[in-house]
Amino acid sequence: QVQTVESGGDLVQPGGSLRLSCKAPRMITSVFNPNLWGWYRQAPGKERELVASISPAPARVTNYADSVKGRFTISRDNSRKMVYLQMNNLKPEDTAVYYCNALANSEQPKYDWGQGTQVTVSS
Repeated sequence: QVQTVESGGDLVQPGGSLRLSCKAPRMITSVFNPNLWGWYRQAPGKERELVASISPAPARVTNYADSVKGRFTISRDNSRKMVYLQMNNLKPEDTAVYYCNALANSEQPKYDWGQGTQVTVSS
């Protein structure tokens, strides 16, 4: 069952910024809060990859793929059942459809995928 709705994608020039949002409207907070959440992306012709993750509160430990480290920041708002991805200094290679999902073992997605949000970085 699809649990998430992603938004915030757009066409942006190289060096620009975007903030992606993910909400889980049908998920109760007692299920949302203990989950490890992540942002994935899938570029044309490539496999979907995990780019950022954040552990449950209070620790909120974050991890990033090397390709986005220092440019992307993941955060979460448990009270609103939201996960965010702040993306700065965007590069053409960041062009992809971005998805959020809770993580099961070995970084595998826990739920069905939402529709994603398209990010295009181009001049």
